[in-house]
Parts: sequence; C-alpha cells; structure tokens
Amino acid sequence: MRHQKAIKKLGRTSSHRKAMMRNLVASLLKHEKIETTEAKAKELRSLAEKIITLGKRDSLHARRQILKVIPDKKTTKKIMEEIAPRYKLRNSGFIRIIKFRHRKGDNAKISIVELLPDIDFEKTRKRRFPKRESQEVKSEKTISNEKIEDDVVKDEKENQSQSAI
Repeated sequence: MRHQKAIKKLGRTSSHRKAMMRNLVASLLKHEKIETTEAKAKELRSLAEKIITLGKRDSLHARRQILKVIPDKKTTKKIMEEIAPRYKLRNSGFIRIIKFRHRKGDNAKISIVELLPDIDFEKTRKRRFPKRESQEVKSEKTISNEKIEDDVVKDEKENQSQSAI
C-alpha cells in the first residue's frame, strides 16, 4: 500500500516526471490555461501554487528559486510582475481544475487547468455580506408594528363590545 506517499509516480521515472512537471508548470504560467490528464493536473496544482507563492515574495532569491524550476526568463518575469501581484490578497487556491472530457484513443480523463481570474474583494464582500439594517431603522419598524398590533387589538375589542350590545 502507498501510505504517506505524497507524490504520484504517473508511470514515469523520477527524472522524466520532474522534467514533465517543470514543462507543465511553465506552459500553465505562460499561457494561463492548458489541457492535460486529470492525474497530471492534480500533481501540477501543488507545484504551480508553490511557484506563484514564491513570486509573491518579489525578491531576488525568490526569482532565482523560480528560475531553478522554470528556466525561461520571460515566463519568470511574467510570474513576478503579472501573475503573483494578481493573487496578493489570496493565500492559496490560484488554480482551477475543470474536468473536461475523455480522450479518444485511451479514454483518459482530460482536464482543463487554468489560473483563476482577478478577484475584486470589495465586490465579493458586498455580495456575500450585504449591509444589515441599522438599529434605528429596526427600532422604527418594531415600533410601527407594535402600533399596528395595538390598533388591531383595539378594533377587535370594539367589535366584540358592539356585538355584545
């Protein structure tokens, strides 16, 4: 059994797997959207999120660590200047995996891996947490409701006294 084994082998040697993951991460961060098998996509997510988190540091050391994984300077520059600042307020979850279709030849599950779009936190906060009515407005409503209830009770008593007479 594979208890406590963090990395899936994907049927490849370690050097092949490492090279494949580096290429997938480079392609994803260069094009911001790729198609791959579901198993590769799930493995890709962890490495790509680590690279984006490194880019958020915005230091020379972080840049050099990214260059160790992705030796393309243009892609590294894009990560540091465009992609990482986009997720400045987000701690993780930069990538979305969408299950797409089955490949024709071998019926493998194909997924679309893409970077999430920019998020405007103010808009989502307004949508998720609408402003509550102020206490003054609530108290006015309860007072008006009490007045209405009192009026209804008075009308009912008057009707009962008139019907008794």
